[in-house]
Amino acid sequence: MAASVVLSLDTLPTDPLLLVLSFLDYRDLTSCSYVNRRLNQLSAHEPLWKRFCKKYWLLSEDKKGPRSRNWKAAFKEFYADLGRYIQHYATLKQAWDDLERYLGEKCPRMILSLKDGVQEQDLNAMEDQIKCKLPDDYRCSFRIHNGQRLVVPGLMGSMALSNHYRSEDLLDIDTAAGGFQHRPGLRQCLPLTFCIHTGLSQYMALENVEGREQCDIFYQCPDQIAQNPSAIDMFITGTSFSDWFTTYVHNVVTGNYPIIREQIFRYVHDKQCVATTGDISVSVSTSFLPELSSVHPPHYFFTYRIRIEMSKDAFPEKSCQLDSRYWRITNAKGDVEEVQGPGVVGEYPKIRPGKVYEYTSCTTFSTTSGFMEGYYTFHRLGKKDEVFNVTIPRFHMVCPNFRVSTARSESGKDEYALYGEEPRDEDYDERPRRRVLVLPDPTMRCPRHT
Repeated sequence: MAASVVLSLDTLPTDPLLLVLSFLDYRDLTSCSYVNRRLNQLSAHEPLWKRFCKKYWLLSEDKKGPRSRNWKAAFKEFYADLGRYIQHYATLKQAWDDLERYLGEKCPRMILSLKDGVQEQDLNAMEDQIKCKLPDDYRCSFRIHNGQRLVVPGLMGSMALSNHYRSEDLLDIDTAAGGFQHRPGLRQCLPLTFCIHTGLSQYMALENVEGREQCDIFYQCPDQIAQNPSAIDMFITGTSFSDWFTTYVHNVVTGNYPIIREQIFRYVHDKQCVATTGDISVSVSTSFLPELSSVHPPHYFFTYRIRIEMSKDAFPEKSCQLDSRYWRITNAKGDVEEVQGPGVVGEYPKIRPGKVYEYTSCTTFSTTSGFMEGYYTFHRLGKKDEVFNVTIPRFHMVCPNFRVSTARSESGKDEYALYGEEPRDEDYDERPRRRVLVLPDPTMRCPRHT
């Protein structure tokens, strides 16, 4: 009868043990190193720590440092400095790297405005100054880059209309701390961005006060109806710093936000929102402007960017000129407004093969959403009597989620029982209502529906 074989860690083959250890996280692997000499030796296996360095610190061979330093030592060095951010660092560092790489090609001037990261003692001093704890993901990002200098254009996007311009800078910690709010309505809120043209900021709530949830990021929206000056509604742009920042970076580096004149414009384009009539394509991108909107009274301001393009394969005789526009505008209640007028933004663009014409206009709704559609009327340059319509695709505009001021709800005058919902009159007629506007030939840019 064969003698029984007693297995122990000392007699088990190395490869199976290393395979088991490869499923452990860095904490468990470190714990294994204290079990016995064999596990201590195996837990120091270089490929195990190389994987952790790549996963948590985005370290590659060329970034590890001196060749004499092993992967475990590199991991420990980073952990000693950034260990509290180990769940955030890779995500935020990757976002920053992607953004820098993209802007280095598209907007090199903007890269020059970025500040080097700060140290732990700087963030601790900021907490002491504002007497409030900072979220770890915010701290982590500012260890990588301390925002930017107050310049134009701003890193966090721009928006321009004929008489309105906004460009938001990402604030450094000193400027942000100086803008920390103690006043009713914005109590315990830290500014993240600032526009030097409009004074607009996006704020992050550091505590659960005044109806906000900790880490909410929002644009403030003063309640113009409430008597209480601390009644400030909020358009929500993020639920955490990581969510807010990485979502923005994704939109930039994937081209969802266009680069125009070396600055980022926060228009969103739905790739399905394109209509083609013959050789001409019309596409639309949209944006919500919180600084020109309000919850009370309900007034939601949107801007849209139209791109009209003729195929490069079109025959030259297809060249044409835009004569007029027609819009059908429908809000969330089903109310319909029709707008007719000559040209667009006071112009009558000529479209030729391979050429593009773009323009920007705006509209407002008394409801949190709505849509527009319509057509342009063109004539051929060589045959003025040959007139035809080009379809404008239906495009939707939706206000972001918002929260109403607790100062209003506590007064018993809250018009919106649930945030993001429309008020509804009990006598509201469900049948769509319609009105038609015929606009004269403009001598200047029409501020709406052009």
